[in-house]
Amino acid sequence: MKRTTLLLILINSFASCFAQVNISQILKTGVWRAVLELQGHELPFNLEVYKNNSDQYEILLKNAEEKLLLDEVTVKGDSVDIALHIFDADIKAKIQGNELVGHFIKNYDKSFHAPFKAYYGQAYRYKRDKNQKSMPDFSGKYAVKFIHDKDTTVSVGIFKQFGDSLTGTFLTPTGDYRYLQGNIVNGKMQMSAFDGNHAYMVYGEKQNATTITGEFFSGKSSRETWIGEKNDNAVMPDEDKITFLKKGFDKISFTFPDSDGKKVSLSDPAYKDKVVVLQILGSWCPNCLDETNFLVPWYEKNKSRDVKIIGLAYERKAEFAYASERVKKMVSRLKMTYPVLIAGTSDKANASKTLPMLNEVFAFPTTIFIGKDGKVKKIHTGFTGPGTGTYYEEFIEYYNQTINDLLAEKI
Repeated sequence: MKRTTLLLILINSFASCFAQVNISQILKTGVWRAVLELQGHELPFNLEVYKNNSDQYEILLKNAEEKLLLDEVTVKGDSVDIALHIFDADIKAKIQGNELVGHFIKNYDKSFHAPFKAYYGQAYRYKRDKNQKSMPDFSGKYAVKFIHDKDTTVSVGIFKQFGDSLTGTFLTPTGDYRYLQGNIVNGKMQMSAFDGNHAYMVYGEKQNATTITGEFFSGKSSRETWIGEKNDNAVMPDEDKITFLKKGFDKISFTFPDSDGKKVSLSDPAYKDKVVVLQILGSWCPNCLDETNFLVPWYEKNKSRDVKIIGLAYERKAEFAYASERVKKMVSRLKMTYPVLIAGTSDKANASKTLPMLNEVFAFPTTIFIGKDGKVKKIHTGFTGPGTGTYYEEFIEYYNQTINDLLAEKI
């Protein structure tokens, strides 16, 4: 009897320990606060873990108003692998009860491993100081200069403040900084954004009623200082004058393969007497993701008109097999119904060589508008995405008006 009792106790104890191990290895559904360690700083962002109707894990990556769906989540034992949307990057972590511990990895760059942690049940961005005495007002529009060594970039900063919560973005000549989110901590601005590829940290401090100075960190090594002067009339350089055709050119010509290797050229019959939009993009580029999310439904509504779109993809590696795989995933995930060609690599100098009639490929994305006569009519550098609010609405108006004007032209 005693032996039986002892055996039962041992069995129950073992089962209890086994259950505890299993529980500690379960990826809990609900809110998580994640942190990347970059350049000696912590970059926070927010996650929401849940299970879909097929009982598969999915995660929403949150930055301000953006909710980016991550639906390739693999959980094996205590290991979690999160594929980051269309980007060639992953978060690989171990489940340790209410924490995840691991790394953010860019698969195309073997040197990039950023420490990652996440904490279950935490919904905040930056830890607030409930006793902070000063609450400066950062809201408004600012004429901004980013300073890196001797280089200066003219930008526009837009910030919205609600109590100690802050959202906003920067408009730059190469595109906007998408959805920044943060808090005012000890009277200072702290904002971040992580979209699966780009990792931004913004710090700022009011010098007086109209001036902010601060630092901007991007990725593993980029750091700039910035200064913003409040100015409701702040404007960006003309995006239609940054990239242009070299003297002696009025057309663009190319022949590039699609992801199956089929060669496509602007001289193909499908594009004769059509308005053509060239989208210079890359599957690694979040601003290109924003532009594509605009172009895909726009094209579905307008493809019955005499207008075509061609994507020219510049990927992180030159190998065709790699580029083809990345482009196919992007096309599938974003439901792109227009052709996307593999044009080269994302290095801007190399990209510029593939289109030698341009002064340079200055930014991803760049949008080139071609008239029915085959001549280039406009080249728009960068993209003003939905994170910019009214600026995005103004771009949509600009885009539609440009297409309407080109369709109305006589050949």
